[in-house]
Amino acid sequence: MAVDRNVSDEPLLLPSGGQPRRASKLAKSLARGTLKLAMWTLFLAWITMFFVIPTEVGTDFYSDWEDATSGTLYGTQGSVLLLYSAPILLIAVLAVPYLLLSGGQEDDAIAEQKKSPGLRLRTFPVLVDGVFGVVSAAEFIGIAMFVAFVLWAVYWYTVVNFEMLPSYGDLTPLEKRVQMLQMSAYIFGLTALTCLAFLFLPVARGSILLRLVDIPFEHATRYHVWLGNLTMFLLTMHGLCYFIVWFIRGIVLESIIEWKSDGGANFAGVICYCFGFTMWVTTLPPVRKRFFELFFYTHQLYIIFVIFFALHVGDTYVSKAAGGIFLFMLDRFLRFWQSRRKVDVISATSFPCGSVSLVISKPKNLQYNALGFIFLQLRDISRLQWHPFSVSSSPLDGSHHLSVLIKSVGEWTGKLRNSVSDLLVSQTQLYGPNASIVASVEGPYGHESPYHLMYKKLILVAGGSGISPFLAILSDVLHRVRDDKPCLPRDILLIWAVKRSNEISLLSTIDMDSICPSFSDKVNVDIRVFVTRESEASLEEGKIEKVVSLNTRSRGGSMSVLVGTGNKIWSGAYVVISILGFLITLALLDACYLNPYSISKWWYRGILFVGCMFVSVIIFGGGVVYFWHRSENVTPAGEEDREESERIGYMLDQETTQYKLCENTSVSYGQRPDFKEILGSVSDSWGCVDVGVIVCGPQTLQSSVAKEIRSQDLRRKNNSPVFHFNSHSFDL
Repeated sequence: MAVDRNVSDEPLLLPSGGQPRRASKLAKSLARGTLKLAMWTLFLAWITMFFVIPTEVGTDFYSDWEDATSGTLYGTQGSVLLLYSAPILLIAVLAVPYLLLSGGQEDDAIAEQKKSPGLRLRTFPVLVDGVFGVVSAAEFIGIAMFVAFVLWAVYWYTVVNFEMLPSYGDLTPLEKRVQMLQMSAYIFGLTALTCLAFLFLPVARGSILLRLVDIPFEHATRYHVWLGNLTMFLLTMHGLCYFIVWFIRGIVLESIIEWKSDGGANFAGVICYCFGFTMWVTTLPPVRKRFFELFFYTHQLYIIFVIFFALHVGDTYVSKAAGGIFLFMLDRFLRFWQSRRKVDVISATSFPCGSVSLVISKPKNLQYNALGFIFLQLRDISRLQWHPFSVSSSPLDGSHHLSVLIKSVGEWTGKLRNSVSDLLVSQTQLYGPNASIVASVEGPYGHESPYHLMYKKLILVAGGSGISPFLAILSDVLHRVRDDKPCLPRDILLIWAVKRSNEISLLSTIDMDSICPSFSDKVNVDIRVFVTRESEASLEEGKIEKVVSLNTRSRGGSMSVLVGTGNKIWSGAYVVISILGFLITLALLDACYLNPYSISKWWYRGILFVGCMFVSVIIFGGGVVYFWHRSENVTPAGEEDREESERIGYMLDQETTQYKLCENTSVSYGQRPDFKEILGSVSDSWGCVDVGVIVCGPQTLQSSVAKEIRSQDLRRKNNSPVFHFNSHSFDL
């Protein structure tokens, strides 16, 4: 049979450059959707389990579950671990491929952003004042769920206890009340244990879970504070009820020092509570603000708290909170290794207002977003203190450095300014450019995606040193506009409230015309400065302000890439291998020691369980960290670094810099910003569009802005903009 080769040799589908790309994109999207569905299913099932367990049905299920798994390799601790901690660990494992598939999608997401304007749970402020501060609708739902869970758990555990009461035999009315009080103490302990399962999740700075939900650590700390208060309240009720029972029965002293092997070790529980209470008291706002170092140092007692918690409750109950604690241990171990690197400060600049700008060396492959932040330690000032600072540079400013802007407001920052001033004098008079500043750095941390690029209109509200992240945003937007990269913002309104006019010189750290010539033709940037404590200009227009810069000697030290927010492949491998290592270590312990030798002491099994977590992080996680570190391309600071250090927005090696206000900058003296008037005028002129409002400043400033946003959004008309509240304030 003759074959028409002109037809048969032709492919059925002609190759097309766009078709394979679309197919690959579709496959990635499908895989991401499947993983997202699986993680949501696991999470909802996990949350549902917490609500079901306290009920009669849940109590029966839990007993049957323990009986069914008691003869397995992991035993009872394994059944509890599978029920309480395995879901969150499995979500962490699934998050690895999800984030890998999401890599490089940011620009596409910005370009395809076509959502119609509307309210969003994460950016609509429901509560704007009070003990919780500004609370979004999503956060309010979370708070309500935890309150509902506590009430639900206490109610159902009490119902079950009432049904169990007849099984204790004939008791007098007083004995019944005492017995119910003792069972209530146990109820409070169980409920606190559930809160403890969540307590450590928000404070794992580089946690893969925080990357998954795109919540930066600086925002997640407030969740830790809320959970910590709730947990300590429940633990206080737990201990108080037991103390009252012991007092009524006249066995206070012997009960406190009791160290049982077949139940909770009371003395270990007392020690655990004492350390927890110490940490709790120092977190109270009056104590924390006045004695921050006391708060910081006492919070390191969490290690002893966890150890005695394990000794008190044993391995079975530790398994309920093991997921969050283990993920925190992973993050803490990684931070330890990153912080050991000595990092060069390429240059330092001292401003008239008391602020200092530091330019820090970093490797090219260490990525961050414009709204990122780092933790900084200067050993010449203190070997123990770490302080968080927002990054004031855009990742597009240069691939080998980042900048932070630090205001002198306390003892540590005051010493930093004095150190820089002393080095400036030394450089000028004695040593020339041989002065050096060496720091230790953790981070950078921040949002997984650059959400500031997702809004067509931006309102940036800063108070004092809160200008720092907004300098990074301005630089980021201008770089993207110049390079024709995806970038939605075309109207930016910057509101900056300062106490003194000498702070205005901080705007000199960004030269908008140099970054993007004729930027005003492409982006409308309106800067309004409000000087609150001066009634009129104290400096003549155009007068030179002394901005002194120090170009330091580089030793070649750059930031380490060992950070949870760094390379997704290495950080993902670190999490997955460490979790597998933990399961292997636990299995070996059970198979080779606990089961053959019938080890049954609660406190002993509890400390061995925590020891397994620690060993698996050191051995398995440490192995990944070793190869991760070996793969790091460490190169000495060279010409590229030096060239970049000259493009940070101000001139190095100059004794004075003249800052002249741009024509798009207005300064008002003796008044504060009127957000009702500002948002009202914006609402009239910008039309129906999503407006991102980002606030960086004190709590009073955040509350004022959030209150007006809530008011504007609730009474908006169809052709009015929707304001979205975003906070970028770090409050430990």
